Amino acid sequence: MSLAGSSLKPSTQSASGSKQEELIVSFITRSTATLGVIAAASLALAGCASAPAATTAAPVNYKACMVSDSGGFKDASFNEEAYNGLLNAQKDLGVQVGTVESPNNATQTDYTSGVQSMVDAKCNLIVNVGFNLAVATRDSAKANKSIDYALIDSALSNDDYSPLSLSNVKPIQYDTAQAAFLAGYLAAGTTKTGKVATYGGMLFPSVTIFMDGFKQGVDYYNKVKGTKVVVLGAQGADSSKWAATGDFNDQSKGKTLTEQFFAQGADIILPVAGPVGIGSGQATLDHKGTLVIGVDSDWYGIPTHKDYKANILTSIEKKMAGAVESVIKDGVDGKFMGGDANQYVGTLANGGVMIAPQHDVAYPSGIQAELDQLKADIIAGKIKVTSIYSK
Repeated sequence: MSLAGSSLKPSTQSASGSKQEELIVSFITRSTATLGVIAAASLALAGCASAPAATTAAPVNYKACMVSDSGGFKDASFNEEAYNGLLNAQKDLGVQVGTVESPNNATQTDYTSGVQSMVDAKCNLIVNVGFNLAVATRDSAKANKSIDYALIDSALSNDDYSPLSLSNVKPIQYDTAQAAFLAGYLAAGTTKTGKVATYGGMLFPSVTIFMDGFKQGVDYYNKVKGTKVVVLGAQGADSSKWAATGDFNDQSKGKTLTEQFFAQGADIILPVAGPVGIGSGQATLDHKGTLVIGVDSDWYGIPTHKDYKANILTSIEKKMAGAVESVIKDGVDGKFMGGDANQYVGTLANGGVMIAPQHDVAYPSGIQAELDQLKADIIAGKIKVTSIYSK
């Protein structure tokens, strides 16, 4: 798309222009074909420890650790949701914890150093949050086979991007497109202008899967309702070419890009960009009648989003906290099982993904019942949401 007169041009990444992205999507798709068992001075080191939770369980001799992606554990989004699972495990299971917050704009050196610091801290399990930590996870797991690892939002690959499965690494992934489909349908039914928009931070598969599902939901609404709601932020028919800010940290970029979409007539925005999305929420305060859709957690209940909580249409949730606590419990109980055959994929069916319930924004009459039926139809396979998990 073209944002005429804009000082901030959305960066896009085409499938044909990025062989690496194609290979990344390919190995994730192939690796998920085995889903049979689904159920640094700049680093802040916590004890590497976090502030202890109010423990209700008897202490156990087990240390669960976590390394964040850039943005840190208070990003009001992805990292924070995963971190809550670690804190819950500390409280409920009595485990010791250790954490590393990767700096903004972290490099592979930062990630490698962060993971190694958790190895040095004698962790039994290291949970690494995000696609960016895949290489550091792989290399550390190969070198430390007595330590268990969990990797959120990615499988492993070799240097040539062919899929790799390690018995001490459990991938935790999410078919976010399923929930995003529902959010797209809701957005299409709610818009007053006939235009909605979306953008990413960086165009990793774990980002574009939200946007793909969102657009499919809008398209489905158009099909069944005979409408022509447009999704701004996609380049033509190829949804691999999404608008992006190029990072996950600069909130001003999110606000500027969102204002450009609003200037083109969009009244609902889906930012898939971590803390950058806060800028989109702020933009709704300056444009009456506009709404934002949250990602990863229910934004409505997070204090960071309180100023514009009345403008949150819904949120596309990935229930990472529950998955993190579950894998830690398996470790404590001696039941940890890694490898692709034992990876976890969150879906609508198992409650790993969902859209948040209605809050302040009034939904169109009857649409909640339609959403409920769509969810049932997706679970039953009557509606196919295409994603990197499609067989």
